[in-house]
Amino acid sequence: MLKSIIGSKVGMTQVFDEKGKLVPVTVIEAGPCVVTAVKTVENNGYNAVQLGFANVEEKKLNKAQAGLFKKNNIAPKKVLKEIRLSDVSGLTVGQEIKADIFKAGDYVDVTGVSKGKGFAGVIKRHNFGQQPVTRGASDRTRARGSSGSQGPQRVLKGMRMSGRLGQDTVTIQKLLVVSVDAEKNVLLLRGAVPSVKKATLVINNTVKKIPAVVVKKEEKKAKK
Repeated sequence: MLKSIIGSKVGMTQVFDEKGKLVPVTVIEAGPCVVTAVKTVENNGYNAVQLGFANVEEKKLNKAQAGLFKKNNIAPKKVLKEIRLSDVSGLTVGQEIKADIFKAGDYVDVTGVSKGKGFAGVIKRHNFGQQPVTRGASDRTRARGSSGSQGPQRVLKGMRMSGRLGQDTVTIQKLLVVSVDAEKNVLLLRGAVPSVKKATLVINNTVKKIPAVVVKKEEKKAKK
């Protein structure tokens, strides 16, 4: 069963849970997505499904992309993502995937591009401490110090230095689905996710193991 969807970050807010506790949540517009291609072991060597998200004008696509949508009679999509699956039976081109594939209480992994913060020093980038604030060294307190080594007199590969910070692909694992609005295709996830507002996110069923205690609690809630 497909438990993945493409979405867009709307922002953050807070809601009250059943016990009256205030929970910070991220609002995500999840889908609707369309299956644009289904790949199988027989034809492609692996099982996967390609999802399309967010409509776009055809003139903004190249000929190969536009031809793919025309061939399958699908409205042009801005974002295409391929998701590997163990089994693709039951999935067909043109099938619509909505936020209701998830339910409250599920755990998901969210992948996105983190905020770019430009050029940063070692204190901000690598959490270095400051150098001693002594007389005559007032301009060196935030410097990284020596970068050489005792053995070969060169800078070793992987040395932590100043440089570009952020704008990396990041996955936040095991986020709780607080609420699902199937009509508006909106997910509320507890906690923060990478990326800026309106950025594209990929939401997958978590790969981490859910503790048995949590599973039992969810079963009790379902019985009530």
